[in-house]
Amino acid sequence: MTDAEDRKPLSDEARSAFTPPPGLPSPVESESEITSEFAVPEGLTVPRNDSGDSETTSEFAVPDGLEVSPPQPAEAEGSAFSPPKTYSARHAPHAFTPPGGTPVVSITPDVPWQDRMRTMLRMPVAERPAPEKAAPKPEEGGPAVPRVLDLTLRIGELLLAGGEGAEDVEAAMFAVCRSYGLDRCEPNVTFTLLSISYQPSLVDDPVTASRTVRRRGTDYTRLAAVYQLVDDLSDDETHISLEEAYRRLAEIRRNRHPYPGWVLTVASGGLAGAASLLVGGGLLVFVAAAAGAMLGDRLAWLCAGRGLPEFYQFTVAAMPPAAIGVTLTLAHADVKASAVITGGLFALLPGRALVAGVQDGLTGYYITASARLLEVLYFFVGIVAGVLVVLYFGVQLGAQLNPDEALVLSERPVLQILASMLLSLTFAVLLQQERHTVLMVALNGGVAWVVYGAMRYAGDLSPVASTAAAAGVVGLFGQLLSRYRFASALPYTTAAIGPLLPGSATYFGLLAIAQNEVDTGLVYLSQAVALAMAIAIGVNLGSEISRMHLRIGSAEKRRAAKRTRGF
Repeated sequence: MTDAEDRKPLSDEARSAFTPPPGLPSPVESESEITSEFAVPEGLTVPRNDSGDSETTSEFAVPDGLEVSPPQPAEAEGSAFSPPKTYSARHAPHAFTPPGGTPVVSITPDVPWQDRMRTMLRMPVAERPAPEKAAPKPEEGGPAVPRVLDLTLRIGELLLAGGEGAEDVEAAMFAVCRSYGLDRCEPNVTFTLLSISYQPSLVDDPVTASRTVRRRGTDYTRLAAVYQLVDDLSDDETHISLEEAYRRLAEIRRNRHPYPGWVLTVASGGLAGAASLLVGGGLLVFVAAAAGAMLGDRLAWLCAGRGLPEFYQFTVAAMPPAAIGVTLTLAHADVKASAVITGGLFALLPGRALVAGVQDGLTGYYITASARLLEVLYFFVGIVAGVLVVLYFGVQLGAQLNPDEALVLSERPVLQILASMLLSLTFAVLLQQERHTVLMVALNGGVAWVVYGAMRYAGDLSPVASTAAAAGVVGLFGQLLSRYRFASALPYTTAAIGPLLPGSATYFGLLAIAQNEVDTGLVYLSQAVALAMAIAIGVNLGSEISRMHLRIGSAEKRRAAKRTRGF
Protein backbone atom coordinates (compact mmCIF):
# COMPACT_ATOMS: atom_id res chain seq x y z
CA MET A 1 0.00 0.00 0.00
CA THR A 2 1.44 3.38 -1.01
CA ASP A 3 1.70 6.50 1.12
CA ALA A 4 -1.03 8.20 -0.95
CA GLU A 5 -3.35 5.38 -0.28
CA ASP A 6 -2.54 5.60 3.46
CA ARG A 7 -3.48 9.31 3.50
CA LYS A 8 -6.81 8.70 1.73
CA PRO A 9 -9.75 9.69 4.00
CA LEU A 10 -11.54 6.80 5.47
CA SER A 11 -15.29 6.25 5.34
CA ASP A 12 -17.57 6.77 8.36
CA GLU A 13 -17.65 3.06 9.09
CA ALA A 14 -13.83 2.89 8.97
CA ARG A 15 -13.49 5.83 11.39
CA SER A 16 -15.82 4.37 14.02
CA ALA A 17 -14.87 4.81 17.66
CA PHE A 18 -14.66 1.04 18.07
CA THR A 19 -12.22 0.53 15.14
CA PRO A 20 -8.67 -0.41 16.28
CA PRO A 21 -5.96 2.15 15.45
CA PRO A 22 -3.54 1.43 12.56
CA GLY A 23 -0.66 -0.77 13.54
CA LEU A 24 -2.53 -2.90 16.06
CA PRO A 25 -3.65 -6.38 15.13
CA SER A 26 -7.39 -6.66 14.89
CA PRO A 27 -8.72 -9.16 17.39
CA VAL A 28 -10.62 -12.10 16.10
CA GLU A 29 -14.15 -11.43 17.29
CA SER A 30 -16.62 -14.14 17.94
CA GLU A 31 -20.17 -13.93 19.20
CA SER A 32 -19.22 -15.35 22.60
CA GLU A 33 -16.40 -12.83 23.20
CA ILE A 34 -18.41 -9.65 22.52
CA THR A 35 -19.07 -8.04 25.89
CA SER A 36 -20.41 -4.77 27.21
CA GLU A 37 -18.69 -1.99 29.11
CA PHE A 38 -19.70 -3.65 32.37
CA ALA A 39 -17.54 -6.72 31.64
CA VAL A 40 -14.59 -7.49 33.95
CA PRO A 41 -11.27 -6.30 32.45
CA GLU A 42 -8.68 -8.91 31.45
CA GLY A 43 -6.16 -9.76 34.15
CA LEU A 44 -8.57 -9.08 37.02
CA THR A 45 -9.47 -12.10 39.10
CA VAL A 46 -12.82 -12.10 40.79
CA PRO A 47 -13.57 -14.53 43.60
CA ARG A 48 -16.48 -16.87 43.18
CA ASN A 49 -19.57 -15.76 45.02
CA ASP A 50 -21.34 -17.85 47.61
CA SER A 51 -24.08 -18.95 45.33
CA GLY A 52 -21.66 -20.68 42.97
CA ASP A 53 -22.84 -18.76 39.90
CA SER A 54 -20.64 -17.48 37.18
CA GLU A 55 -17.43 -15.68 38.18
CA THR A 56 -18.34 -12.73 36.03
CA THR A 57 -19.47 -9.74 38.00
CA SER A 58 -19.81 -6.03 37.45
CA GLU A 59 -17.35 -3.18 38.06
CA PHE A 60 -19.21 -2.38 41.24
CA ALA A 61 -17.91 -5.54 42.90
CA VAL A 62 -15.85 -5.09 46.10
CA PRO A 63 -12.09 -5.66 45.40
CA ASP A 64 -10.12 -8.26 47.38
CA GLY A 65 -8.74 -7.12 50.70
CA LEU A 66 -11.27 -4.35 51.18
CA GLU A 67 -13.52 -4.76 54.19
CA VAL A 68 -16.99 -3.39 53.89
CA SER A 69 -19.39 -3.01 56.79
CA PRO A 70 -22.58 -4.97 56.50
CA PRO A 71 -25.36 -2.94 54.89
CA GLN A 72 -27.97 -1.41 57.12
CA PRO A 73 -31.55 -2.56 56.55
CA ALA A 74 -33.11 -0.09 54.13
CA GLU A 75 -36.69 1.05 54.23
CA ALA A 76 -39.04 -0.66 51.85
CA GLU A 77 -39.65 1.33 48.72
CA GLY A 78 -43.09 2.88 48.85
CA SER A 79 -45.55 3.83 46.13
CA ALA A 80 -48.24 6.41 45.64
CA PHE A 81 -50.69 4.07 47.36
CA SER A 82 -48.57 3.53 50.48
CA PRO A 83 -49.94 5.22 53.63
CA PRO A 84 -47.84 8.08 55.07
CA LYS A 85 -45.62 7.60 58.12
CA THR A 86 -47.98 9.65 60.23
CA TYR A 87 -50.98 7.49 59.35
CA SER A 88 -52.38 5.24 62.03
CA ALA A 89 -55.16 2.77 61.35
CA ARG A 90 -56.28 3.01 64.97
CA HIS A 91 -56.46 6.81 64.98
CA ALA A 92 -57.17 7.63 61.36
CA PRO A 93 -57.68 11.33 60.67
CA HIS A 94 -60.60 12.46 58.55
CA ALA A 95 -58.32 13.47 55.67
CA PHE A 96 -57.50 9.85 54.78
CA THR A 97 -59.62 7.03 53.48
CA PRO A 98 -61.22 5.08 56.36
CA PRO A 99 -59.57 1.75 57.29
CA GLY A 100 -62.53 -0.15 55.92
CA GLY A 101 -62.14 1.50 52.55
CA THR A 102 -64.70 3.41 50.53
CA PRO A 103 -68.11 1.75 50.82
CA VAL A 104 -69.34 0.10 47.66
CA VAL A 105 -72.40 1.80 46.25
CA SER A 106 -75.17 -0.40 44.93
CA ILE A 107 -78.18 1.24 43.34
CA THR A 108 -81.27 -0.90 43.22
CA PRO A 109 -82.74 -1.13 39.71
CA ASP A 110 -86.34 -0.65 40.88
CA VAL A 111 -85.61 2.96 41.83
CA PRO A 112 -86.74 5.59 39.25
CA TRP A 113 -84.03 6.31 36.74
CA GLN A 114 -84.04 10.02 37.59
CA ASP A 115 -82.75 9.32 41.11
CA ARG A 116 -80.27 6.67 40.00
CA MET A 117 -78.72 8.82 37.29
CA ARG A 118 -78.66 11.94 39.46
CA THR A 119 -76.94 9.97 42.21
CA MET A 120 -74.24 8.69 39.86
CA LEU A 121 -73.70 12.12 38.31
CA ARG A 122 -73.00 13.51 41.78
CA MET A 123 -70.41 10.77 42.41
CA PRO A 124 -66.74 10.93 41.47
CA VAL A 125 -66.06 9.00 38.29
CA ALA A 126 -63.94 6.39 40.08
CA GLU A 127 -66.78 5.52 42.49
CA ARG A 128 -69.58 5.05 39.99
CA PRO A 129 -70.94 1.50 39.88
CA ALA A 130 -70.70 -0.54 36.70
CA PRO A 131 -73.80 -0.71 34.50
CA GLU A 132 -76.30 -3.46 35.15
CA LYS A 133 -75.85 -4.85 31.63
CA ALA A 134 -72.57 -4.97 29.76
CA ALA A 135 -72.09 -3.13 26.50
CA PRO A 136 -72.46 -5.32 23.41
CA LYS A 137 -69.37 -5.69 21.29
CA PRO A 138 -69.37 -4.31 17.74
CA GLU A 139 -68.87 -7.75 16.27
CA GLU A 140 -71.96 -8.94 18.12
CA GLY A 141 -74.16 -6.41 16.39
CA GLY A 142 -74.17 -3.71 19.05
CA PRO A 143 -75.05 -0.11 18.16
CA ALA A 144 -72.30 2.16 16.98
CA VAL A 145 -71.03 4.63 19.57
CA PRO A 146 -71.54 7.77 17.39
CA ARG A 147 -75.19 6.87 16.81
CA VAL A 148 -75.81 6.35 20.52
CA LEU A 149 -74.23 9.70 21.30
CA ASP A 150 -76.31 11.36 18.58
CA LEU A 151 -79.53 9.91 20.03
CA THR A 152 -78.47 11.07 23.48
CA LEU A 153 -77.85 14.61 22.28
CA ARG A 154 -81.19 14.78 20.46
CA ILE A 155 -83.05 13.70 23.59
CA GLY A 156 -81.13 16.21 25.68
CA GLU A 157 -81.93 18.93 23.16
CA LEU A 158 -85.68 18.38 23.50
CA LEU A 159 -85.47 18.41 27.29
CA LEU A 160 -83.35 21.56 27.47
CA ALA A 161 -85.50 23.37 24.89
CA GLY A 162 -88.58 22.46 26.94
CA GLY A 163 -87.25 24.24 30.03
CA GLU A 164 -85.85 21.30 32.00
CA GLY A 165 -83.07 21.95 34.49
CA ALA A 166 -79.45 21.26 33.54
CA GLU A 167 -78.98 18.50 36.11
CA ASP A 168 -82.12 16.67 34.97
CA VAL A 169 -81.00 16.94 31.34
CA GLU A 170 -77.60 15.45 32.22
CA ALA A 171 -79.31 12.68 34.17
CA ALA A 172 -81.46 11.80 31.16
CA MET A 173 -78.46 11.82 28.82
CA PHE A 174 -76.51 9.64 31.24
CA ALA A 175 -79.44 7.21 31.44
CA VAL A 176 -79.65 6.87 27.64
CA CYS A 177 -75.92 6.14 27.34
CA ARG A 178 -75.95 3.56 30.11
CA SER A 179 -79.01 1.86 28.65
CA TYR A 180 -76.83 0.99 25.65
CA GLY A 181 -73.85 0.02 27.80
CA LEU A 182 -71.79 3.21 27.50
CA ASP A 183 -70.88 3.67 31.15
CA ARG A 184 -67.74 5.81 30.74
CA CYS A 185 -69.55 8.86 29.42
CA GLU A 186 -69.57 12.44 30.66
CA PRO A 187 -72.46 14.71 29.59
CA ASN A 188 -72.13 18.46 29.83
CA VAL A 189 -75.01 20.93 29.56
CA THR A 190 -74.94 24.70 29.28
CA PHE A 191 -77.67 27.13 28.30
CA THR A 192 -77.39 26.58 24.54
CA LEU A 193 -74.78 23.82 24.13
CA LEU A 194 -74.90 20.11 24.90
CA SER A 195 -71.86 17.88 24.63
CA ILE A 196 -71.03 14.34 25.63
CA SER A 197 -67.76 12.42 25.68
CA TYR A 198 -67.34 8.64 25.81
CA GLN A 199 -64.07 6.80 26.42
CA PRO A 200 -64.19 3.02 25.86
CA SER A 201 -61.19 2.38 28.13
CA LEU A 202 -58.21 4.14 29.65
CA VAL A 203 -56.08 3.45 26.59
CA ASP A 204 -58.64 4.28 23.88
CA ASP A 205 -59.29 7.70 22.42
CA PRO A 206 -62.50 9.39 23.60
CA VAL A 207 -65.39 10.06 21.24
CA THR A 208 -66.98 13.50 21.69
CA ALA A 209 -70.13 14.96 20.12
CA SER A 210 -72.02 18.21 20.68
CA ARG A 211 -75.28 19.86 19.69
CA THR A 212 -76.59 23.44 19.90
CA VAL A 213 -80.07 24.39 21.09
CA ARG A 214 -81.26 27.30 18.96
CA ARG A 215 -85.02 27.28 19.45
CA ARG A 216 -86.98 26.96 22.66
CA GLY A 217 -90.64 26.21 23.10
CA THR A 218 -92.99 25.46 25.97
CA ASP A 219 -94.65 22.10 25.39
CA TYR A 220 -94.86 19.92 28.48
CA THR A 221 -96.71 17.20 26.54
CA ARG A 222 -93.59 16.70 24.43
CA LEU A 223 -91.48 16.85 27.58
CA ALA A 224 -93.53 14.05 29.17
CA ALA A 225 -93.19 11.93 26.00
CA VAL A 226 -89.40 12.30 26.07
CA TYR A 227 -89.35 11.26 29.73
CA GLN A 228 -91.42 8.20 28.89
CA LEU A 229 -88.94 7.28 26.16
CA VAL A 230 -86.00 7.60 28.55
CA ASP A 231 -87.89 5.54 31.14
CA ASP A 232 -88.49 2.76 28.59
CA LEU A 233 -84.84 2.82 27.56
CA SER A 234 -83.73 2.52 31.21
CA ASP A 235 -86.03 -0.42 31.89
CA ASP A 236 -84.21 -3.75 31.67
CA GLU A 237 -87.39 -5.58 30.73
CA THR A 238 -88.08 -3.26 27.79
CA HIS A 239 -85.60 -3.89 24.99
CA ILE A 240 -85.72 -0.96 22.57
CA SER A 241 -83.39 -0.97 19.63
CA LEU A 242 -81.64 2.14 18.42
CA GLU A 243 -83.85 2.30 15.30
CA GLU A 244 -87.00 2.06 17.42
CA ALA A 245 -85.73 4.83 19.68
CA TYR A 246 -85.06 7.06 16.67
CA ARG A 247 -88.57 6.34 15.33
CA ARG A 248 -90.23 7.26 18.62
CA LEU A 249 -88.11 10.40 18.89
CA ALA A 250 -89.22 11.47 15.40
CA GLU A 251 -92.87 10.97 16.39
CA ILE A 252 -92.32 13.11 19.49
CA ARG A 253 -90.88 15.90 17.36
CA ARG A 254 -93.86 15.80 14.97
CA ASN A 255 -96.54 15.69 17.66
CA ARG A 256 -99.29 18.26 17.58
CA HIS A 257 -100.03 20.50 20.53
CA PRO A 258 -102.94 19.26 22.67
CA TYR A 259 -104.68 22.66 22.62
CA PRO A 260 -105.40 24.91 19.63
CA GLY A 261 -104.43 28.56 19.49
CA TRP A 262 -107.81 29.98 20.50
CA VAL A 263 -107.80 27.83 23.65
CA LEU A 264 -104.43 29.29 24.61
CA THR A 265 -105.75 32.81 24.13
CA VAL A 266 -108.79 32.10 26.30
CA ALA A 267 -106.52 30.48 28.90
CA SER A 268 -104.35 33.60 29.07
CA GLY A 269 -107.49 35.65 29.69
CA GLY A 270 -108.69 33.27 32.37
CA LEU A 271 -105.29 33.41 34.06
CA ALA A 272 -105.35 37.21 34.17
CA GLY A 273 -108.91 37.27 35.44
CA ALA A 274 -108.18 34.75 38.19
CA ALA A 275 -105.12 36.76 39.24
CA SER A 276 -107.23 39.91 39.49
CA LEU A 277 -109.59 38.10 41.87
CA LEU A 278 -106.67 37.17 44.09
CA VAL A 279 -105.77 40.83 44.62
CA GLY A 280 -109.29 41.99 45.43
CA GLY A 281 -111.01 42.48 42.08
CA GLY A 282 -114.64 41.84 41.23
CA LEU A 283 -116.56 40.65 38.21
CA LEU A 284 -115.91 43.78 36.14
CA VAL A 285 -112.22 43.62 37.00
CA PHE A 286 -112.18 39.96 35.97
CA VAL A 287 -113.62 40.77 32.54
CA ALA A 288 -111.33 43.77 32.02
CA ALA A 289 -108.18 41.87 33.00
CA ALA A 290 -109.15 38.91 30.80
CA ALA A 291 -109.79 41.19 27.82
CA GLY A 292 -106.45 42.95 28.26
CA ALA A 293 -104.53 39.69 28.55
CA MET A 294 -106.18 38.16 25.49
CA LEU A 295 -105.47 41.29 23.43
CA GLY A 296 -101.85 41.25 24.59
CA ASP A 297 -101.57 37.57 23.69
CA ARG A 298 -102.79 38.20 20.15
CA LEU A 299 -100.38 41.10 19.72
CA ALA A 300 -97.52 38.90 20.93
CA TRP A 301 -98.48 36.21 18.40
CA LEU A 302 -98.49 38.86 15.69
CA CYS A 303 -94.99 40.02 16.66
CA ALA A 304 -93.77 36.42 16.77
CA GLY A 305 -95.08 35.86 13.25
CA ARG A 306 -93.08 38.87 12.08
CA GLY A 307 -89.91 37.44 13.59
CA LEU A 308 -89.47 39.96 16.42
CA PRO A 309 -87.41 38.77 19.43
CA GLU A 310 -89.18 37.78 22.63
CA PHE A 311 -88.14 41.00 24.35
CA TYR A 312 -90.42 43.03 22.09
CA GLN A 313 -93.15 40.42 22.35
CA PHE A 314 -93.23 40.85 26.14
CA THR A 315 -93.16 44.64 25.77
CA VAL A 316 -96.16 44.66 23.42
CA ALA A 317 -98.11 42.08 25.45
CA ALA A 318 -97.76 44.16 28.64
CA MET A 319 -99.34 47.28 27.12
CA PRO A 320 -103.04 46.29 26.66
CA PRO A 321 -103.76 45.35 30.34
CA ALA A 322 -102.12 48.57 31.52
CA ALA A 323 -104.00 50.59 28.90
CA ILE A 324 -107.36 49.11 29.94
CA GLY A 325 -106.63 49.83 33.61
CA VAL A 326 -105.72 53.44 32.85
CA THR A 327 -108.78 53.85 30.63
CA LEU A 328 -111.12 52.62 33.40
CA THR A 329 -109.48 55.08 35.79
CA LEU A 330 -109.92 57.99 33.37
CA ALA A 331 -113.56 56.97 32.89
CA HIS A 332 -114.04 57.14 36.70
CA ALA A 333 -115.33 53.58 36.78
CA ASP A 334 -115.78 52.05 40.19
CA VAL A 335 -113.08 49.40 39.71
CA LYS A 336 -109.59 48.77 40.97
CA ALA A 337 -107.25 49.63 38.14
CA SER A 338 -104.39 48.07 40.07
CA ALA A 339 -106.16 44.71 40.04
CA VAL A 340 -106.67 44.90 36.27
CA ILE A 341 -103.02 45.71 35.57
CA THR A 342 -101.77 43.18 38.13
CA GLY A 343 -103.87 40.43 36.56
CA GLY A 344 -102.40 41.19 33.15
CA LEU A 345 -98.87 41.02 34.55
CA PHE A 346 -99.47 37.57 36.04
CA ALA A 347 -99.82 36.10 32.57
CA LEU A 348 -96.44 37.52 31.52
CA LEU A 349 -94.12 36.98 34.49
CA PRO A 350 -91.48 34.36 33.51
CA GLY A 351 -91.91 32.10 36.51
CA ARG A 352 -90.84 28.97 34.62
CA ALA A 353 -87.48 30.39 33.55
CA LEU A 354 -86.92 31.87 37.00
CA VAL A 355 -87.45 28.56 38.82
CA ALA A 356 -85.22 26.72 36.35
CA GLY A 357 -82.47 29.34 36.67
CA VAL A 358 -82.40 29.31 40.45
CA GLN A 359 -82.54 25.51 40.48
CA ASP A 360 -79.49 25.32 38.19
CA GLY A 361 -77.63 27.69 40.49
CA LEU A 362 -78.49 25.68 43.59
CA THR A 363 -77.34 22.44 41.97
CA GLY A 364 -73.98 23.87 40.83
CA TYR A 365 -74.61 24.73 37.16
CA TYR A 366 -73.64 28.35 37.47
CA ILE A 367 -73.11 29.13 33.79
CA THR A 368 -76.56 27.87 32.84
CA ALA A 369 -78.10 29.56 35.89
CA SER A 370 -76.53 32.89 34.96
CA ALA A 371 -77.81 32.63 31.40
CA ARG A 372 -81.34 31.72 32.52
CA LEU A 373 -81.48 34.54 35.06
CA LEU A 374 -80.20 36.99 32.45
CA GLU A 375 -82.99 35.82 30.16
CA VAL A 376 -85.49 36.44 32.98
CA LEU A 377 -84.01 39.91 33.47
CA TYR A 378 -84.49 40.78 29.81
CA PHE A 379 -88.10 39.58 29.88
CA PHE A 380 -88.75 41.55 33.03
CA VAL A 381 -87.22 44.67 31.51
CA GLY A 382 -89.49 44.22 28.49
CA ILE A 383 -92.56 44.03 30.77
CA VAL A 384 -91.36 47.08 32.70
CA ALA A 385 -90.87 49.08 29.50
CA GLY A 386 -94.33 48.26 28.19
CA VAL A 387 -96.15 49.03 31.44
CA LEU A 388 -94.12 52.17 32.20
CA VAL A 389 -94.90 53.69 28.81
CA VAL A 390 -98.65 53.28 29.38
CA LEU A 391 -98.53 54.41 33.01
CA TYR A 392 -96.50 57.48 32.12
CA PHE A 393 -99.03 58.65 29.56
CA GLY A 394 -101.84 57.78 31.97
CA VAL A 395 -100.32 59.94 34.70
CA GLN A 396 -99.82 62.79 32.21
CA LEU A 397 -103.48 62.54 31.21
CA GLY A 398 -104.57 62.86 34.84
CA ALA A 399 -105.31 59.25 35.76
CA GLN A 400 -105.64 58.96 39.55
CA LEU A 401 -103.67 55.75 40.12
CA ASN A 402 -103.36 55.15 43.86
CA PRO A 403 -100.33 53.20 45.13
CA ASP A 404 -102.00 52.85 48.58
CA GLU A 405 -104.33 50.22 47.11
CA ALA A 406 -101.52 47.73 47.71
CA LEU A 407 -102.32 47.80 51.43
CA VAL A 408 -106.09 47.22 50.98
CA LEU A 409 -106.46 43.54 50.10
CA SER A 410 -109.79 41.98 50.93
CA GLU A 411 -109.64 38.58 52.56
CA ARG A 412 -112.02 36.25 50.74
CA PRO A 413 -110.68 32.77 51.46
CA VAL A 414 -113.12 30.67 49.46
CA LEU A 415 -113.09 32.92 46.41
CA GLN A 416 -109.31 33.25 46.51
CA ILE A 417 -108.81 29.48 46.77
CA LEU A 418 -111.07 28.94 43.75
CA ALA A 419 -109.28 31.72 41.90
CA SER A 420 -105.88 30.18 42.65
CA MET A 421 -107.06 26.81 41.31
CA LEU A 422 -108.39 28.48 38.16
CA LEU A 423 -105.11 30.34 37.74
CA SER A 424 -103.09 27.11 38.01
CA LEU A 425 -105.42 25.31 35.62
CA THR A 426 -105.16 28.00 32.92
CA PHE A 427 -101.42 28.23 33.46
CA ALA A 428 -101.15 24.48 32.84
CA VAL A 429 -103.08 24.88 29.58
CA LEU A 430 -100.69 27.64 28.48
CA LEU A 431 -97.77 25.29 29.17
CA GLN A 432 -99.31 22.67 26.85
CA GLN A 433 -99.55 20.05 29.57
CA GLU A 434 -101.21 16.69 29.19
CA ARG A 435 -104.90 16.84 29.93
CA HIS A 436 -104.86 14.24 32.69
CA THR A 437 -102.34 16.32 34.69
CA VAL A 438 -104.30 19.58 34.66
CA LEU A 439 -106.58 18.62 37.56
CA MET A 440 -103.65 17.58 39.78
CA VAL A 441 -101.87 20.84 39.04
CA ALA A 442 -104.99 22.83 39.92
CA LEU A 443 -105.26 21.02 43.26
CA ASN A 444 -101.57 21.64 43.95
CA GLY A 445 -102.03 25.36 43.25
CA GLY A 446 -105.02 25.48 45.61
CA VAL A 447 -103.01 23.82 48.38
CA ALA A 448 -100.19 26.31 47.84
CA TRP A 449 -102.55 29.26 48.26
CA VAL A 450 -104.09 27.71 51.39
CA VAL A 451 -100.61 27.47 52.95
CA TYR A 452 -99.76 31.01 51.89
CA GLY A 453 -103.04 32.46 53.13
CA ALA A 454 -102.84 30.67 56.46
CA MET A 455 -99.34 31.97 57.12
CA ARG A 456 -99.77 35.44 55.63
CA TYR A 457 -103.25 36.46 56.79
CA ALA A 458 -104.07 34.17 59.73
CA GLY A 459 -100.52 33.95 61.07
CA ASP A 460 -99.51 37.52 60.08
CA LEU A 461 -96.09 36.33 58.92
CA SER A 462 -93.76 37.87 56.39
CA PRO A 463 -94.91 37.53 52.75
CA VAL A 464 -91.47 36.26 51.77
CA ALA A 465 -91.51 33.48 54.39
CA SER A 466 -95.11 32.59 53.53
CA THR A 467 -94.27 32.43 49.83
CA ALA A 468 -91.20 30.26 50.45
CA ALA A 469 -93.21 27.80 52.59
CA ALA A 470 -96.02 27.57 50.04
CA ALA A 471 -93.51 27.07 47.21
CA GLY A 472 -91.84 24.34 49.26
CA VAL A 473 -95.16 22.50 49.47
CA VAL A 474 -95.54 22.85 45.71
CA GLY A 475 -92.08 21.39 45.13
CA LEU A 476 -92.69 18.55 47.57
CA PHE A 477 -96.01 17.49 46.07
CA GLY A 478 -94.76 18.03 42.54
CA GLN A 479 -91.77 15.78 43.08
CA LEU A 480 -93.91 13.05 44.64
CA LEU A 481 -96.44 13.21 41.80
CA SER A 482 -93.68 13.06 39.20
CA ARG A 483 -92.18 9.95 40.83
CA TYR A 484 -95.60 8.36 40.93
CA ARG A 485 -95.99 9.01 37.22
CA PHE A 486 -92.29 8.41 36.38
CA ALA A 487 -92.26 11.79 34.62
CA SER A 488 -90.75 15.25 34.92
CA ALA A 489 -91.58 17.40 37.92
CA LEU A 490 -91.95 20.59 35.87
CA PRO A 491 -95.58 19.99 34.79
CA TYR A 492 -96.61 19.56 38.43
CA THR A 493 -94.71 22.52 39.88
CA THR A 494 -94.47 25.31 37.30
CA ALA A 495 -98.18 25.96 36.91
CA ALA A 496 -98.86 25.48 40.63
CA ILE A 497 -96.63 28.41 41.59
CA GLY A 498 -98.70 30.76 39.44
CA PRO A 499 -100.77 32.14 42.37
CA LEU A 500 -97.54 33.00 44.22
CA LEU A 501 -95.92 35.10 41.49
CA PRO A 502 -95.18 38.70 42.58
CA GLY A 503 -97.46 40.47 40.13
CA SER A 504 -98.85 42.97 42.64
CA ALA A 505 -95.44 44.06 43.95
CA THR A 506 -94.17 44.45 40.39
CA TYR A 507 -97.08 46.67 39.37
CA PHE A 508 -96.87 48.98 42.37
CA GLY A 509 -93.13 49.34 41.92
CA LEU A 510 -93.62 50.38 38.30
CA LEU A 511 -96.44 52.74 39.26
CA ALA A 512 -94.28 54.48 41.86
CA ILE A 513 -91.49 54.94 39.31
CA ALA A 514 -93.97 56.36 36.80
CA GLN A 515 -95.13 58.86 39.45
CA ASN A 516 -91.51 59.93 40.04
CA GLU A 517 -91.29 58.13 43.39
CA VAL A 518 -88.16 56.17 42.59
CA ASP A 519 -87.33 55.17 46.17
CA THR A 520 -90.77 53.68 46.78
CA GLY A 521 -90.66 51.94 43.42
CA LEU A 522 -87.30 50.34 44.14
CA VAL A 523 -88.64 49.08 47.48
CA TYR A 524 -91.56 47.36 45.75
CA LEU A 525 -89.35 45.94 43.01
CA SER A 526 -86.91 44.63 45.63
CA GLN A 527 -89.85 42.92 47.32
CA ALA A 528 -90.85 41.39 43.99
CA VAL A 529 -87.32 40.04 43.50
CA ALA A 530 -87.30 38.63 47.04
CA LEU A 531 -90.64 36.91 46.44
CA ALA A 532 -89.40 35.45 43.15
CA MET A 533 -86.27 34.08 44.80
CA ALA A 534 -88.36 32.67 47.66
CA ILE A 535 -90.54 30.84 45.13
CA ALA A 536 -87.58 29.34 43.29
CA ILE A 537 -85.67 28.33 46.43
CA GLY A 538 -88.82 26.93 48.05
CA VAL A 539 -89.62 24.76 45.04
CA ASN A 540 -86.07 23.41 44.90
CA LEU A 541 -85.95 22.79 48.65
CA GLY A 542 -89.25 20.93 48.57
CA SER A 543 -87.95 18.75 45.75
CA GLU A 544 -84.75 17.95 47.63
CA ILE A 545 -86.70 17.10 50.80
CA SER A 546 -88.88 14.69 48.85
CA ARG A 547 -85.79 13.03 47.34
CA MET A 548 -84.33 12.54 50.81
CA HIS A 549 -87.28 10.35 51.76
CA LEU A 550 -87.41 8.40 48.50
CA ARG A 551 -85.93 4.92 48.39
CA ILE A 552 -82.76 5.50 46.39
CA GLY A 553 -80.38 3.16 48.17
CA SER A 554 -78.01 3.60 51.07
CA ALA A 555 -77.45 6.91 52.79
CA GLU A 556 -73.85 7.01 51.59
CA LYS A 557 -74.97 8.19 48.17
CA ARG A 558 -76.31 11.47 49.48
CA ARG A 559 -72.78 12.63 50.31
CA ALA A 560 -72.12 12.92 46.59
CA ALA A 561 -74.25 16.05 46.51
CA LYS A 562 -71.47 17.89 48.42
CA ARG A 563 -69.68 19.48 45.51
CA THR A 564 -68.06 22.31 47.42
CA ARG A 565 -67.60 23.02 51.09
CA GLY A 566 -66.59 26.65 51.03
CA PHE A 567 -62.86 26.15 50.57
